[in-house]
Amino acid sequence: MSKGNIGVTSDNIFPVIKKFLYSDHEIFLRELVSNAVDATQKLRTLSSVGEAKGELGDLKVRISIDKKKKTLTVSDHGIGMTAEEVDKFINQIAFSGAEEFVAKYKDNAAAIIGHFGLGFYSAFMVSKRVEIFSLSYREDAKAVHWSCDGSPEYEMEDTIKAERGTDIVLHIDDDNKEFLEDSKIEELLKKYCKFLPVEIVFGKKKEWKDGREQETEEDNVINNINPAWTRKPADLTEEDYKNFYHELYPMQFDEPLFHIHLNVDYPFHLTGILYFPKIKNNLDIRRNKIQLYCNQVFVTDEVENIVPEYLTLLHGVIDSPDIPLNVSRSYLQSDAAVKKISGHITKKVADKLAELFKNEREDFCKKWDDIKLFIQFGMLSDEKFYERAVGFALVENLDKNYYTLEEYKKLIKDKQTDKNGDLIILYTQDPDSSYAYIQRAKEKGYDVLLMNGELDVHCISQAEQKNEKIRFVRVDSDVIENLIRKKDEKERVALTAEQENALQYSFESELPKGEKINYNVSLESVSADALPVFLTQNEWMRRMKEMSAHQQGMSFYGTMPDQYTLVVNTAHPLVSTMADDLYNAVKEQLLPLQERLNQKEAEEARIKAEQKDIKSEDLTQEQKDAASAITKEVADLKAELKKLYADAAKDNTRLHQLIDIALLASGMLKGESLANFVNRSVELL
Repeated sequence: MSKGNIGVTSDNIFPVIKKFLYSDHEIFLRELVSNAVDATQKLRTLSSVGEAKGELGDLKVRISIDKKKKTLTVSDHGIGMTAEEVDKFINQIAFSGAEEFVAKYKDNAAAIIGHFGLGFYSAFMVSKRVEIFSLSYREDAKAVHWSCDGSPEYEMEDTIKAERGTDIVLHIDDDNKEFLEDSKIEELLKKYCKFLPVEIVFGKKKEWKDGREQETEEDNVINNINPAWTRKPADLTEEDYKNFYHELYPMQFDEPLFHIHLNVDYPFHLTGILYFPKIKNNLDIRRNKIQLYCNQVFVTDEVENIVPEYLTLLHGVIDSPDIPLNVSRSYLQSDAAVKKISGHITKKVADKLAELFKNEREDFCKKWDDIKLFIQFGMLSDEKFYERAVGFALVENLDKNYYTLEEYKKLIKDKQTDKNGDLIILYTQDPDSSYAYIQRAKEKGYDVLLMNGELDVHCISQAEQKNEKIRFVRVDSDVIENLIRKKDEKERVALTAEQENALQYSFESELPKGEKINYNVSLESVSADALPVFLTQNEWMRRMKEMSAHQQGMSFYGTMPDQYTLVVNTAHPLVSTMADDLYNAVKEQLLPLQERLNQKEAEEARIKAEQKDIKSEDLTQEQKDAASAITKEVADLKAELKKLYADAAKDNTRLHQLIDIALLASGMLKGESLANFVNRSVELL
């Protein structure tokens, strides 16, 4: 028996490994199984070049638990180790056997996983003692037994072992008893070792027999050693790709829309399959679905550092030995190679979409609603992707026809160009609530897009920035004559000042009051055949509020109340009649009040004229007081005038009916107000 100290520079190396090197204790199993696979792959390589003699035999890696002894064992039938190799690769931390082997057999070596020579020591995160029993493939080799309790001291001696290979025996400590449970180990093996290139066996398969679950004689093989991404695309059918998708995501019942098979040899090695799932809304709901592998060893499903954020909405697998990992293989290290790989994946995705659009446009349009969110997210967040995607990004009109933006601009150019030469693109987010506005637009021969997606409002702003002389305008943001102005002057219906005041003040007084909604009244001469009253919402303000829901730094807009304008169509005969009725209802009281107001306004105008050329500091206190007093008198009289109209408007059934019609047409009449409208409508009938 020999004794010695492990070659480390500090006695504290094991606490460092336990606490800091690995982000999660469960990683130990991945590392030990990966080492076992390495040993098996090395044996195959040596056999292929004639350096390993004899039959290879059973090359499965086996994991077993002995609950009585509180041990977990990882066994392989790979190349094994001699005492000298244990001393070199185990007793000297970070002397990676994989690195040396790959350097020597770089032209013949199968996929070798390890890089740092530290994986074995992860065993001490969960063990109070670790043992190695190993017999090298070399002729006349002696089996060796190595044991260590997690301190720098170890024991190593010759032993007897019947079969070539290595057994790593972990004596699980009391704080990690969960790793002695079959269910926990099987869960971890399926997570980290599901696609390793050597069969991984954990116990025997079970089946229901005589009313209970019983073990069979068949090995329980955890992994698929030939996953689809490692095979040539020419050897795979569409059914193979779908089956692999469900192998990756057993609980995902929807079929993927289509896939992209990655296979790159230069200037880096990259394989994988990316799937487009159906994406309706909620950008976060299906993230972390791309699994990153390194030579078929699972690394992580958080791949934001290797693919742009929008690509994390895809599903699938990426496998590359050239992706730089940290020492524990727990996460990515950013470098130039990562950027190149990211750029290549982005290009492949864009090329696939462009190919589908070009060759299978009808099918592409059918799938548009399911991939729209992904494409828009990419265009908004990645300028290079935008440049590629602008040729296949689509808009949909209310007739369910799909166009690229360039195609759509040509379609509407003749009819929807305004007097300033701007192309006005009309859209709606809710065809039902804006039905009346849509019909008005269609009567004039205009086309309307449906833009009710989660990112549509952001894409609208981006399109306006990228394209000169186009504006997107929601069809209910103003009267249609204002949205697409064909000439400078609108036909106006002349109203007297008294009629305008009657309409303005009466409607203002009866509009709903709310903390989160502000209304104002605008008198517009639209046309006799348009609705007498209707609501519009400012395009810019509404868009800012919608964008604030997804964009940091814009939360201020989200706290502001919604702004609506009640447009009173003075060209409608009903409105002109109502103006007379409202005025006549208060005329007797109004005339003396109006006369006083006119006098005070004239006096106010005179005082302002007298003081306009005098600096404020040169005015006497008497002059200042006179100006303030007359201004207050005018304000008080105007308030009294407004109250006069407000009192009369309270009982005006037709006025309330018109306001409710406007609210109802915009989907904003609810609850008690809706019930009142229904009852009032019955009474009017």
